[in-house]
Amino acid sequence: MLPLFPPPPARVADLGAGSGRDAAALAVLGHDVVAVEPTPELREIGQRLHADAAITWIDSALPGLPGVHGPFDLVLIVAVWMHLEHGDREAAMTRVRSLLSPTGRVLITLRHGPVPPGRHMFDVPLSETVRLARRAGLDVLTVREQSDLQQRPGVSWSVLLLRARL
Repeated sequence: MLPLFPPPPARVADLGAGSGRDAAALAVLGHDVVAVEPTPELREIGQRLHADAAITWIDSALPGLPGVHGPFDLVLIVAVWMHLEHGDREAAMTRVRSLLSPTGRVLITLRHGPVPPGRHMFDVPLSETVRLARRAGLDVLTVREQSDLQQRPGVSWSVLLLRARL
């Protein structure tokens, strides 16, 4: 998907950045990156691992993202969407749309397959995510299906690239 991202120096938000792997990679390419991570332990690991990277770290979370201010040219939501309750996903999509520049893009990954015991996770249908995106003013640029990189049985992923509707 990297060739479909805006060229640097774009303003990028990595929502649910975890330890900052994607944020750091985009910062190295010359992007202005905001890593949004609600879990203090993960945020601290990311700040330590990527101390030299040009990343601004923010303690916030979907659906409301308090303290996160756009506009962004690219918003990443990687391995996060499936943790949102059904009722929160529409509000989250609307909030993400509000953060985009006029030509902004959103990358969302959706995990499909069995939910591990004890995890707060949902199997989110691709069709629901596309419907919410369109309702929020986002057009689908591309959808790709891929196998699970960790080769977990029955797990696959959908990758959506969305664009702000002009």
